[in-house]
Amino acid sequence: MKVLFVASEAAPFIKTGGLADVMGALPKALQALGVEPALVIPNYEGVGEEYKNAMETVFEGSVDLSWRNQYLGVKKLVQDGIPVYFIDNEYYFKRDKLYGYDDDAERFAYFSKAALTMLHYIDFKPDVIHTNDWHTGLLGAYLKEDFMQDPYFQGMKNVYTIHNLKYQGVFGRNIVEDVLGLPLHLLYNGNIENDGDVNFMKAGMCYADFITTVSPSYAEEITYPYFGEGLEDYVALCAGKISGILNGLDEQEYNPETDPHIPVRFDASNVLVKKPLAKEALQRELGLTVNREIPVVGMITRLVEAKGLDLVMHIMDELMEEQVQLVVVGTGDEEYANALRELAWRHPGSVSVNILFNEGLARRVYAGADMFIMPSRYEACGLSQMIAMRYGTVPVVRETGGLKDSVINFDKYNTPEGNGFSFANFNAHELLFTIKRGLTCFAEKPLWEKIVYNAMHSDNSWNRSAQAYADLYAKVVEDNTATVESVSEEQVEEATEEILAAVKGEETAEEPVNAVVVAAETAEAEKAAQTADEEVIAEAAPETEQAPAAETKAEEDKAPEKPEEAEAAAEPAKKKTTAKRTTKKAADKATETKKTAAKKTTAKKATSKKSTAATEEETTVKKTTAKKATSKKSAAATEEGTAAKKTSARKTTAKKKADTTAEVTTEAVEATAPKKRGRKPGTKTTKKDAE
Repeated sequence: MKVLFVASEAAPFIKTGGLADVMGALPKALQALGVEPALVIPNYEGVGEEYKNAMETVFEGSVDLSWRNQYLGVKKLVQDGIPVYFIDNEYYFKRDKLYGYDDDAERFAYFSKAALTMLHYIDFKPDVIHTNDWHTGLLGAYLKEDFMQDPYFQGMKNVYTIHNLKYQGVFGRNIVEDVLGLPLHLLYNGNIENDGDVNFMKAGMCYADFITTVSPSYAEEITYPYFGEGLEDYVALCAGKISGILNGLDEQEYNPETDPHIPVRFDASNVLVKKPLAKEALQRELGLTVNREIPVVGMITRLVEAKGLDLVMHIMDELMEEQVQLVVVGTGDEEYANALRELAWRHPGSVSVNILFNEGLARRVYAGADMFIMPSRYEACGLSQMIAMRYGTVPVVRETGGLKDSVINFDKYNTPEGNGFSFANFNAHELLFTIKRGLTCFAEKPLWEKIVYNAMHSDNSWNRSAQAYADLYAKVVEDNTATVESVSEEQVEEATEEILAAVKGEETAEEPVNAVVVAAETAEAEKAAQTADEEVIAEAAPETEQAPAAETKAEEDKAPEKPEEAEAAAEPAKKKTTAKRTTKKAADKATETKKTAAKKTTAKKATSKKSTAATEEETTVKKTTAKKATSKKSAAATEEGTAAKKTSARKTTAKKKADTTAEVTTEAVEATAPKKRGRKPGTKTTKKDAE
């Protein structure tokens, strides 16, 4: 099994967030399970020189992007036994930042198409292409709409992972043809559109054979408006091909036993002895009161509202009334940074605020703190709580996304296996109460040592997650139905034929019908029922036959109501022998007309007109049959020649009435037929729709 990972960043080459950590660790874990991984990322200006010097150029060519033809260079190096390909184009990637430019849509459309183009020229043909977040969302569209026409790409599957649904890659709709080089109908049929804009994230979901998120709880949460970021309805439609797989932690990278950034190294066997030494070293480094009996609460985060900074600021003064120390490391909104600086000024020796990000300092906080708080509003997965547990620091988290899946709330009676503390509601005083629960346990040393032991022995490795992904890849490759593809013209024609067949006789759910049609047909049926007698001699029968009244009543009660039986009875009308059948036929005719009208309202106008012609013919036959049956009463009392004349007259009258009724039915149905049908996401606009 060969898997190509396509991502906008990957550790250790270039990193701005958790996506890079996943791309740096998951391929290695899969390799240990026998999967052959490869990785492709852009060759940014910020990629370290040591890596650039180790690269070799394996291909130089070009990529067609709409009307432009752009240079494509492919460089390669091998990292930990895994081939890593770098898409080289200085115009797009020789910039100071990774994201945040006006032409990001064009940059990452180019990257997605370049990743597919290079496959013809490298020694790696994947079974599965694993794309990540909005930056690679268009790769699936290019694969299914363009490259799949090449036999080389047929059979390749696309797994798409949502790391953070908040960032979707939303751009103006005018870029579809001119910038992205995609057909305009993909916008109109909803494959790449949401709320009138081009949405890279939705495109990735639409064209993926399977979708994953980075935790099971997050996969469930994003079906609700609070977490769905405007895509919750579409996520719900994808329920059959989406699941959550909890991210793991690179335990080789984050290992307190070998970490070069911390002054005192330790493991689970000696954490109770050596961690207090790491704590004292941290207190001295940050100017805090050096006292191992004072609990240190750490927070390493982006200073943004989504990380729960509002809750933290609301309770800080109350928390500082307890004998605790607070250490904050991170960057973000200046509003929160200034508020934290002011807090540190008011509590010297107890609060250390560091508005920066320094990997070494972050590691020392993980190693030296007693508790680590993450009161996030939402958290797709989160790695900080896993790192904290790895370093023997007890997490305090809100129950959302991956925090809920990885942290077990400690309760010495109900959940003694708990590895942290958690609270459910996004509420400041729930956070404060939960921290105080932790402080109470910290004061009881045997109890606290048990929680620390549980935290350090939590299995957050990539082994479990990698196995889940390996199983998923195997399933997707074997399952040729696990995909959302556009509907072809041939499929539309087949569906139209099925609708026509249904209109002619298949029973479907009954829908409201036009009142004019119902009134006309019901009146005709009632008139036939009133004029018919219980004994009528069949026109084609050689002998007359009389049915007893009691038997007639019983048979009426048992008469079938299915359209198929009524229709079958209409064709050999000349063999009907009793008036009860004539009455039943008229009533069934009204029911059949009602169902036919309901079916016609759900079809396109073109289909409606065709089915109306068939219904008109059936209506004519049934009306004629009803009049024939009514005439049989007088035919029995008069001579055979006179009966023939009357029957002929009634045929003419029935035909005129049938033509009039069919005309009314056709006009009423066409007037009430919807002008436009809704379409499920993932279908193409057909020629009929365009007309």
